[in-house]
Amino acid sequence: MGDFTFSDQDMSGASFRMVSLRGARMKGVDLRGLKVTDAWLADVDIDGELDSVRINGVDVVPLIEAELDRRYPQRALMRPTDADGFRRAWAVLEGLWEQTIDRARGLDEALVHERVGGEWSFVETLRHLNFATDAWARRAVQGEVIPWNRWDLPHDEMPDTPGVPRDRSARPSLDAILEVRAGRVAGVRELLAGLSDEQLASMTTPVDGPGYPEPRSYPVIRCLGAVVSETWQHRLYAERDLDVLTGR
Repeated sequence: MGDFTFSDQDMSGASFRMVSLRGARMKGVDLRGLKVTDAWLADVDIDGELDSVRINGVDVVPLIEAELDRRYPQRALMRPTDADGFRRAWAVLEGLWEQTIDRARGLDEALVHERVGGEWSFVETLRHLNFATDAWARRAVQGEVIPWNRWDLPHDEMPDTPGVPRDRSARPSLDAILEVRAGRVAGVRELLAGLSDEQLASMTTPVDGPGYPEPRSYPVIRCLGAVVSETWQHRLYAERDLDVLTGR
């Protein structure tokens, strides 16, 4: 037994035989093409993007997707394909997040900065959503070269990028970060209000300056889909952690 930490390592093609991974923790790992045989899986918790995952010869992804849609009836709305669908999805997200924010306002200020299980705190989650909105809506779609707020928080796996803020030590108050968030939410609402199906099917115009995402052309539907997906998924994470914080 040993206490080993592997970080920023490329172990593609590695072979493990008769290896114990009991209690191991993996985050941000690329498991595409992974093949596991003669394994003993019990009390295993896997969270991530799943595509063609076969267990004992059965692709379980359609089963998982159907169960998630059953548990969260609004989830199907988060895969919009036209402008009206994006507007409906965003209206639903605004309502859901209002409920989540009300829960967070009932906590002591220290708790909204507390990480649960090593994941982002509630405030950090909002900071990341502001970053995602700035990156994919304001920069990629609307062409704003430097859209950032100083408290924006990129995903941990993203390398430091000139001009993009990443202050992991910042501790803005919940009220302060909610003020920024309200502006970002309203901005997306306004953007979607004027969105047409033709615009949704078009490509973005590359911005003229370094940053994130890279200054190239992207499908508009991909950019706005990223904003919707991030906003949906991170609310689920926030609710999960709020259950822990309020259940003590």
